[in-house]
Amino acid sequence: MRQGRLVGLLLCGTLALAGCTRGTDADVERAMDAVNVIDESNLGDIMLTVADPEEAVAYFSRSLREHPGRIDLERGLAKSLVRARRPEEAVKVWKRVMEHKEVTDEDRVDYADALIRVGDWERAEATLNSVPPTYETYKRYRLEAMVADSNRDWKRADAFYETAAGLTTKPAAVLNNWGYSKLTRGDHAEAERLFLEAVKEDPSVFTAKNNLVLARAAQRKYTLPPIPMTQVERAQLLHTMALAAIKQGDVNTGRTLLEEAIETHPQHFEAAVRALRALESNASL
Repeated sequence: MRQGRLVGLLLCGTLALAGCTRGTDADVERAMDAVNVIDESNLGDIMLTVADPEEAVAYFSRSLREHPGRIDLERGLAKSLVRARRPEEAVKVWKRVMEHKEVTDEDRVDYADALIRVGDWERAEATLNSVPPTYETYKRYRLEAMVADSNRDWKRADAFYETAAGLTTKPAAVLNNWGYSKLTRGDHAEAERLFLEAVKEDPSVFTAKNNLVLARAAQRKYTLPPIPMTQVERAQLLHTMALAAIKQGDVNTGRTLLEEAIETHPQHFEAAVRALRALESNASL
């Protein structure tokens, strides 16, 4: 009798232990699922920031084949395609995101960005108009400014550029865009001011330096501004200024600037040499 009770107790203990084991396994599986989600999310973030764009495209494409219809993966693929300079493909993926029930205003802004990259200004404007005015971000207003520029609505463009610049701690890119807008309107002095401001915000942006030289040359200011530049950049900026001078009819100034660019460059400056030869060839005709 005592033996029977002992066997019963042992069975109960075994069953209880089995129950505990099942509970532990389930907890471990849930914990592992959570870790996998975190790892996947971290990997996705890495792919969208520091990874090679084409590698990121391959990663999100592969993930979508394994998990079709997931909006986070569709979103990641679309952003990666933009980074890889494949905007036409990105637009197609963003369209799928737009049809998803979990689409966000940020998605709509990113879709508008892709549309602008392929030159579909009309749909980009319509997409931005679908975003409520309460959604205020740097990217939204930068795109709004670009759309206003395309419509030659200068007043709205200036307002949007100003708002965008105030919504970021790194305004160099939007200041450069704003300056280029002013340059195309013929407001060269204001363009020069904005380009100079962009360079001060981020001295590594060569495009802003080049645009600054163009704005100065348009005012026949054929000297380089006092901004940080490498020797190679100095030569390139002199080359830009020379071509602008020649285009405006200041041929002798252009020739002098080309010679200075060739002398300044630490290596053989083929583009400047070619331009100087072409200039001398035309002069001898």
